[in-house]
Amino acid sequence: MSFFDKIFGGKPEENQSKSFWNTIKSEQDLEQAIKKSFEGKIAIFKHSTSCFISKTVLRNFEREIEEAEERGAAFYFLDLLAYRSLSNKIAEDFAIRHESPQLIVIENGKAINNASHQDITLSQIIS
Repeated sequence: MSFFDKIFGGKPEENQSKSFWNTIKSEQDLEQAIKKSFEGKIAIFKHSTSCFISKTVLRNFEREIEEAEERGAAFYFLDLLAYRSLSNKIAEDFAIRHESPQLIVIENGKAINNASHQDITLSQIIS
């Protein structure tokens, strides 16, 4: 493991292995996530696998989720480098400027909150 991996959270595939993540890899996956938002909140984490800031924020957010008694949502992960067109579709459909990393909270098919960089916390969902 390199020095930067130790500081910034390792390889992207290590981060994606958390059991609470549902991955978005297709428009069908995105549609299913939006449908799920009518049952309860969902949170989409848009992550740049090549950005150390995004890796750090992701690692901190995952730690916060794992330690929480109440999660308040179903969690979806989008590798925006591998699935840039899906990232663009989310930005367009929800009229939210693309940022990375970014957390978008959706309820009843509508974005109710979003945050980027160090503003990404579980409180964006539970509040």
